[in-house]
Amino acid sequence: MSTKNTNQLNVPEARAAMDKFKMEAASEVGVNLKEGYNGDLTSREAGSVGGQMVKKMIESYEKNL
Repeated sequence: MSTKNTNQLNVPEARAAMDKFKMEAASEVGVNLKEGYNGDLTSREAGSVGGQMVKKMIESYEKNL
């Protein structure tokens, strides 16, 4: 079984936009993210940021239907 990381953006130019989106989502849920490594976050904090990102993506999709 390979442990290769497959978390890559399909459009590398989108990295800055995704980083900005992640920082906005973290701010909304009260998680203090910093640029670069954030390995000191708890699983709960990291999950809340990811969950907020998904929530905002779903809201955006539904709005554009």
